[in-house]
Amino acid sequence: MPKKFGILFIGVLLGLGLALISVETLFPQRTGYPLEEFSQRRERLMSQVQEGVIILFGEPASPSGRHFRQDNDFFYFTGIEDSNAVVVMVAKTKKSYLFLPQQTEREALFEGPNLLSDPQAAKKYGLAAIYPVSYFDEFLARILPSQGFRVHLRLQPRDEVDNARWETRIFVGRRNRNHYHDQLSLDNYRIKKLKERYPACSFVDITPVIDRMRVIKSKAEIEILRRNGRISAEAIKQAMLASKPGAYEYELEAAAMYVILKHGARGFAYPPIVGSGPNSCILHYSRNERQMRAGDLVLMDFGGDLDYMCIDITRTWPVSGQFTPEQREAYQIVLTVLKACLEFYRPGVTSQDVQAHVRQVLKQKGLDSRGLTGGIGHYVGMATHDVGPRGVPLEEGMVFAIEPDLYYPEKGWGIRIEDTVLITADGCEVLTAGVPKEIEEVEALLAARDKR
Repeated sequence: MPKKFGILFIGVLLGLGLALISVETLFPQRTGYPLEEFSQRRERLMSQVQEGVIILFGEPASPSGRHFRQDNDFFYFTGIEDSNAVVVMVAKTKKSYLFLPQQTEREALFEGPNLLSDPQAAKKYGLAAIYPVSYFDEFLARILPSQGFRVHLRLQPRDEVDNARWETRIFVGRRNRNHYHDQLSLDNYRIKKLKERYPACSFVDITPVIDRMRVIKSKAEIEILRRNGRISAEAIKQAMLASKPGAYEYELEAAAMYVILKHGARGFAYPPIVGSGPNSCILHYSRNERQMRAGDLVLMDFGGDLDYMCIDITRTWPVSGQFTPEQREAYQIVLTVLKACLEFYRPGVTSQDVQAHVRQVLKQKGLDSRGLTGGIGHYVGMATHDVGPRGVPLEEGMVFAIEPDLYYPEKGWGIRIEDTVLITADGCEVLTAGVPKEIEEVEALLAARDKR
């Protein structure tokens, strides 16, 4: 190789190496969870129950056209992503048993073999045994008499990646307005079936115990949330750089999706919201099909789903690159409320405490609240609207999204700014700080866009 080309080649390699190092620093490789974490969670759950058996069902199969995602509660206690699974935990013995369908050769070929085919899987996952699911009913019939015929079961709706348990009830109620859609849910069918087969049993709701455990995040969960926060923030930054008059909302969604998928996320934590102009006033707009115009504000609500941990971010910015004076005034009110909330989050604080602080800050700054009260937002975790008790004081390890907003339908402006935060020992850590929200920083990023 000629010397000048050798030097050039080395320079290119060094440049690529530095680029890779910077990306690696920003987005370290996904780590997942140590398997012992799931065993420890099961042990904690069984210790709180003390007697009887706990039964959790996994997701039956992949939804059509989507990646398989395990039932949140089932994954939380097993770390297992095989479909059609059941786990039984026996409180007195602290032993757990997994039940899986026996696969045909064709099923194993199409889906890959499940853990039933691995003789080392039980030991690896800290399970007493793995049985065919066809043995499940006989297993219960054998073990229940020695466990006081007590069954701990999830008697409340499941939560999903983008829906909390309480939201599931709401959506079912809406669906059932048309009585032709009124049908027994899979969860309710399982409960009905178990009660029919084992009428002597008492059935106890395990959901409150599970929710209380899930609301405090472990070290592994926190590290995943931190990484997801960096990735999702970078995704919105790229969407901001892709925005311009004449571009379509779906182009911004595509720019953001590329970033999270490239860095290991399974997909979005909820359908992306990219609302420009009048669409910014529709809270859960997700068609993302309008062509943006000069003078529009665009509101983007987006987050990734990484290793069963979600992130929730919203930013609002001017498509043209600069806020008008009137837009700046309204935006500054929303930003002030958000920052006042963040600076007051710490263990022991209640939503009422935060609201009082927000009122004080707005008064000191001479700003009209326009109805904004602040407070504590929704839990974030395995679901974007995660499980957890309402109205309780903050605790270290809780994760929340706070999203103050103002809407002006007559002007076609919707302004929402949202961050996901971790409650720490003496305050909070903003997990999504990587995407700008200060007016000057937003306009500076958009100015850089115009120079590309």
